[in-house]
Amino acid sequence: MPSPRSPLSRLFTVLLAGALAGLVLAVAALPGGLLGGQVAKAALGAYAELPDALRTPAQPQRSYLYANDGKTLITTFYDVNRTDVPLAEIAPVMRQAIVSAEDRRFYSHGGADLRGIARALVANLRGGGTEQGGSTLTMQYVRNVLKTDPTRTAEERQAATEQTVGRKIQEIRYAAALEKTLSKDEILNRYLNIAYFGSGAYGVAAAGQRYFGKAPADLTLGEAALLAGLVQSPDEYSPIDGDKARALERRAYVLDAMAETGAISAAQAAAAKAEKLTLHPTAQPNGCTAVAQGHADWGFFCAYLRQWWLTQPAFGNTVKEREQALRRGGYTVVTSLDPKVQQTAQQQATGVYGYDNKRALPIAAVEPGTGRVLAMAVNRHYSLDENPAGQANHPNTVNPLISGGDSVDGYQAGSTFKLFTMLAALEAGKPLSTGFDAPSKLPTRYAAEGEGTCDGKWCPANANPAWMDGYRMMWDGFGRSVNTYFVWLAEQVGPAKAVEMAQRLGIRFRAESDAAFAKDDAENWGAFTLGVAATTPLDLANAYATVAAEGTYCTPLPVVSVTAANGAKVAVGQPSCKKVLDTDVARAATDAARCPVGQQSAYGQCNGGTATSVDRIVGRPVAGKTGSSEQNATETFVGFTPQVAVAGIAANPDDSTDLVGSPVQAKVIDAVARVIKTAVGGQPVKDFTAPSRELAGDPQRPKPQPTPRPHQPRQEQDRGLPSDLLRWLQNRRG
Repeated sequence: MPSPRSPLSRLFTVLLAGALAGLVLAVAALPGGLLGGQVAKAALGAYAELPDALRTPAQPQRSYLYANDGKTLITTFYDVNRTDVPLAEIAPVMRQAIVSAEDRRFYSHGGADLRGIARALVANLRGGGTEQGGSTLTMQYVRNVLKTDPTRTAEERQAATEQTVGRKIQEIRYAAALEKTLSKDEILNRYLNIAYFGSGAYGVAAAGQRYFGKAPADLTLGEAALLAGLVQSPDEYSPIDGDKARALERRAYVLDAMAETGAISAAQAAAAKAEKLTLHPTAQPNGCTAVAQGHADWGFFCAYLRQWWLTQPAFGNTVKEREQALRRGGYTVVTSLDPKVQQTAQQQATGVYGYDNKRALPIAAVEPGTGRVLAMAVNRHYSLDENPAGQANHPNTVNPLISGGDSVDGYQAGSTFKLFTMLAALEAGKPLSTGFDAPSKLPTRYAAEGEGTCDGKWCPANANPAWMDGYRMMWDGFGRSVNTYFVWLAEQVGPAKAVEMAQRLGIRFRAESDAAFAKDDAENWGAFTLGVAATTPLDLANAYATVAAEGTYCTPLPVVSVTAANGAKVAVGQPSCKKVLDTDVARAATDAARCPVGQQSAYGQCNGGTATSVDRIVGRPVAGKTGSSEQNATETFVGFTPQVAVAGIAANPDDSTDLVGSPVQAKVIDAVARVIKTAVGGQPVKDFTAPSRELAGDPQRPKPQPTPRPHQPRQEQDRGLPSDLLRWLQNRRG
C-alpha cells in the first residue's frame, strides 16, 4: 500500500504544481524559434553559474589498497561506498533499465522534460499514489551532486533537496546548462556512478558488488532491472535491508517499461520476471581492521601505511584533510607489501610464539636502496576484538608493535647496536684491523655505583670469557660479539659519535629516557654500544638496509604508486634517499658483518660467529648481527643481503621484566633467516663488494686465538650485558 501523504506535503505539491504549471504554460506559449533561443540563452547563463562540482564532479569514492603485485586486495577505505566506472564497463541492459525506469525521453529532451513535469503534476494533484517529481536523469544527477559534494557545507548540501519552487527552477536551469555542454552518454555515465542504490552502495559499481558480487559489466537483465528499480526509494526497496517483495515489484515495473520502450521484447521481460531473486551480498572491507579474509596480520602494515599517508602534504594541508582524502578520494594504492614475504614472516613469527602467547616476535623486512617495506608480521591478530581477561594485547591488538609509535617505544636490541659504534670508528679513520686485547672486564671512565663496578667506574664484562677474551679486531670482535672490545672502541671515538650514527641511519629514540640521553648526555652514554636503547624491528631493519645499500639511507616507504581517481599519478611513490655513509665505510662494516652469520670476510678474518646457521639457511652472500639484552629480556637478530634486510625481536610488549630467555635466540635467528631466503628467492645472487685495503688495514694478530667451549652453542654466545650490571643500568636510566 502506498504511504498516505501528509497535509503539508499535499499543500506543497499543490503550490509547486501551480508555479510549475504556470512555467510550463508560459514556455509552451512561446513560438518555436523563440523557445529554442530563450532556452539556449538561459542554459548558457546557467552554465556560467554552475558550481564547480557540476563542471568537474568531486564525489566521494572508495580508495583501494593492493599488495605490490597490484592485484591482491588488502582493504578499502571509504565514507561512501562508491567507485567510478566508464560507461563501456556498464552492461547495456543496465543503461537501458535506468533510462526506461527513470526517464524514457532522456535522449530527446534538453535536460528538463516539460511533458514529464506536466504529467507528474497531474498525477500528484489526483493523489492516491506515490508522488511523482517529473525529474529527468539530468535533474536527478544535478540534485545528487549538490547534496553529496564534499566541498560544500552541510547547509549547502541540505539546500540541494529543499522542497521549494526556487530550488526546482534552479535545478532545471542547471540541467539545461549541462545538456548544452555534455553528451547524453556522459550524463548517463555520471548518473550511474552517483545514484544511491541502497544498502550503503553509491553508484552502479558498488551496487553490483553489494547485491550480486558482480562488476557492472556482468549484470544480467533481471539484475539490472532490480537495481534500476531501487533508485526511486533505495532504503524501502532494498532486498537486503528493506522489502524483498517490493524490490521484485519494482523489478517487474522496470522490465515492463523496458518492453514498452522497445529495449527488450515482451518475452524477455516475462522470462526475467520469472527468475528467482538470487542475491550474493558482498560487504566491502573498510579500514585496517577489515583486511582481506584470512589475512588479519596485514592490518599492521595497513595501519603503518595509514599513518604514513597522514603525514603526506600531497593529500591535504591537515591531518583531517588527508584522512578525508583516503576515505573519499578514490585512490588506487599499490603498496610495497610482498604477499610471499609477508606470509613467510607471519608463519615464522607464529612458529616461535603462538597468537595466544604473551611474548611476541615482531618482524620487519625492508628493501635496501628504496626503503620499501616488504613485510610487517607479529603473532597477533590486528583486531579490536576483546581479549580474554588478564590478556592486555593478545591475541588481539591494534598497537604498532612492529613499527613503534603511540605507546610503543620499542625493545632493547642488545649487541645489534655495536654496528653503529663500528661505523663511527670506521668513519673516524680506524680500519677493520684496529686491534685490542679484550679483557674479561673493562674498567671505563664512566662513574658508577653499586655491584658490578670497578673502583667506582662502570665495568662491563664479556658473557663468555673463554670464547670472547683476547686480541680482537673489528671482524672477530663483531663476529663473537665481544662486549669489552666494543666498549673500548666506543671510548676511542666517543659514544656520542655512535649515538649520532644510529640516528643518521634512522634509529628513533621513542622512550623519554633514551631521548634525554641522546640529547643531553650522549658522550657519557657508554652502554649505548651494548644496545640498551629501545628500538623497533622496522627501524633496525632499515638501519641495516642502509649499510646493505652501501651507505644510502631511504626513508621507510609503504607504497609503490598512488593513482588518483582521475588516473593521474600522485608524486608520493618514489623513494626518498640520501647518502649518509661513505661507500667504503659501509662496505667495511658489511665485511665484518659476514662473521656473525658463519661466512668469511673478503680478508679471511672471520673466526667464529653467533649465528652460523644463517649461512646454511640463506645459501648466498649474507651478513647480520645478533643481540641479547640484559638477562635475555629480549633476543634479536637482523640480517641482510644486497636485496633485503630483515629484523626480528623477541620480547614481551607489555612487560619488559618478562625475560624471553636465551633458548629462543636460535629460533629468532632461524625465523629471520627464512624470511630472507623467501625474499631473495628467484632473484639473482648478488655478492657484497669488498672494502678497500686502506679501510681493511693490516690484519696482524700478535696473539693466538682462544677456541669456543664445545658444550656451549655459538648461537647462545651473544649477551649484550652481564647480569651484574642490571642495578647500575636501572639507576642510570632513572
